[in-house]
Amino acid sequence: MSLEDYDYHLPEHLIAQQPLKDRTASRLLCYLNKSIDHSYFKNLTNYLNANDLLVFNDTRVIPARIYAYKSTGGRVEIFIESIVSNSHAKARVSNSKNLQCGDYLKINETIKVLIVSQQKEFYELEFSSEINFCLESYGHTPLPPYIRRKANEEDRYRYQTVYAEHDGAVAAPTAGLHFDQDIMQSLEDKRINTGFLTLHVGAGTFMPIRSQIIEQHVMHKEHINVTEELCDLIHKTKSSGGRVIAVGTTCVRALETVAQKDKLLPYKGYTELFVYPGYDFQVVDAMITNFHQPRSSLYVLIAAFIGLDTVKAIYEAAISREYRFFSYGDVMFIKKGHK
Repeated sequence: MSLEDYDYHLPEHLIAQQPLKDRTASRLLCYLNKSIDHSYFKNLTNYLNANDLLVFNDTRVIPARIYAYKSTGGRVEIFIESIVSNSHAKARVSNSKNLQCGDYLKINETIKVLIVSQQKEFYELEFSSEINFCLESYGHTPLPPYIRRKANEEDRYRYQTVYAEHDGAVAAPTAGLHFDQDIMQSLEDKRINTGFLTLHVGAGTFMPIRSQIIEQHVMHKEHINVTEELCDLIHKTKSSGGRVIAVGTTCVRALETVAQKDKLLPYKGYTELFVYPGYDFQVVDAMITNFHQPRSSLYVLIAAFIGLDTVKAIYEAAISREYRFFSYGDVMFIKKGHK
């Protein structure tokens, strides 16, 4: 499969630069019965059934962007990819020319960062103070590169789901950003089941596919935790005829990773699962997801779920109606199988 087939033109003004005042005010495009329905996210429960199960990713975004200085005085940006221990992290370092293993970066007069090793574009860093303290005190919300402004205090709250619990993501599971406490309560009132897993989203989620042949792309590793409790909920949902609805592509990848051994079993570890057309989905029946970048692994995953021609038709409809795209943008609800 050629990468060219997964491209599309998006007018730049449709890339959302700010979150809406109310999370549930986002527009909602539904493709569930071979036709497109335009609505608003606050009406989501109108499309759900009492025996459905919504699966959420409860990862919490850490303030992963932090600034430091070289011994020469040059300013660098440290972007944490993953926290390895209380003092060690894997990170990208901008303006890293001439950095050597053994060099120090200074966050301030008392906090230093040692360059331990380098592997390709990543550095292993050792912080002189506890990493979480450094990030909470000096870190910035790691807004994606297509949001062309500096992060502010509002982003600390809005680039985070209301149910975030486990620290570790450097990018938000953006489909979950549309939920607020009121809509979570409405799910409970309608007896719609909810379950949670954890996938710590890495910065690789923003990396475009560079291989011209789709099948040659290699996914970045991300840590997941799917519990026995969630597996039991999924089994009960399937046996009662309900739908397993993944809130975001991160939940899709985590659930489908767990299903790779013919059984749905609890799992804690890493996933490198790359879902592209031809993939046979084992768990997920429907998904709620934002609109994704062209030539991205996320766009390819959506094409695998409902078919490339359908994806193109949906995106064309969204663009013509000027939906807002990407992390702070609008959302769609799609059902597997319309290929």
